[in-house]
Amino acid sequence: MSEELQRADNDSPWKEILEAYFPQAMQFFFPQTAALINWERPYEFLDKEFQQIAREAELGRRYADKLVKVWQIQGDEIWLLIHVEIQAKSEDNFAQRMFTYNLRIFDKFAKPAISLAILCDADSTWRPNEYSYNYPDCGLHFRFGTVKLLDYQNRWIELERSDNPFATVVMAHLKTQQTNKQPGERKNWKFSLIRRLYEQGLQERDIRNLYRFIDWVMILPKELEAEFWQEFKQFEQERSMSYITTGERIGYERGKEEGKQEGKQEGEQTLVIRQLQKRVGELPQEVQQRIQSLSLEQLETLGEALLDFSAIADLLNWLQANQTSF
Repeated sequence: MSEELQRADNDSPWKEILEAYFPQAMQFFFPQTAALINWERPYEFLDKEFQQIAREAELGRRYADKLVKVWQIQGDEIWLLIHVEIQAKSEDNFAQRMFTYNLRIFDKFAKPAISLAILCDADSTWRPNEYSYNYPDCGLHFRFGTVKLLDYQNRWIELERSDNPFATVVMAHLKTQQTNKQPGERKNWKFSLIRRLYEQGLQERDIRNLYRFIDWVMILPKELEAEFWQEFKQFEQERSMSYITTGERIGYERGKEEGKQEGKQEGEQTLVIRQLQKRVGELPQEVQQRIQSLSLEQLETLGEALLDFSAIADLLNWLQANQTSF
């Protein structure tokens, strides 16, 4: 397995796409901040530095965070903290956490960071953008930039006309949300969005990168995934563009191939655990062991049910209701 695919399996698709197209992400979501940056100078992802300040991680919550060093047009170095809130539900202490990370960066590295958040949830009323407190002799007002992906529902034509890769990312995210209980409709949109990549005349590398993101987030039931893959292979053959091969796929096809080697039940376990980690984040070892104790029939049922999961609590509730013994 290639290093790139190994990373894709264990990391968020948002992290991968942010790394691949960071300038385009800034220009798409935060154009005012992007205008401060000298993009002719190299930027640097500060993963080690971020790990030093992100000491706590909440079990079951899903984040994609990037700390990036860039250079301003006037020549000064500046750090950007880009946070993607992947969780489908709002979070009460989100603004406080944004402030805490900003403070830790300043405290540990003496660097002011521009904090920015991309909110992927479906609650139109949840719009955190500041953290503050105020007393007679002391007060604080911390403001951070936010973009709400839900708002792009009303800008669909603008998304379709854009050649920025993050227009495709937002379209895939929105259609995944909107087809939560409509797998047939999701299959149609998945095919449509991937076909659009070819119609835009993108480079092969860009088609593959964006294909991986779409394929990762727009999970389908096994039968529809097989139908989709057959239709997609025919589409590529008609265009004489064989850019995406079975070996490059991140989702069902590779899990199915592994299943042939490991036995049907072990293959189903591998596939279900991989899909669950895409939906709800890294699974604790205890939870993985509970999944591995399921029968083949239970695993197949869970494979269908997980399409509606948005947090690890959904998985735990399903296990409680469907698992006779732990």
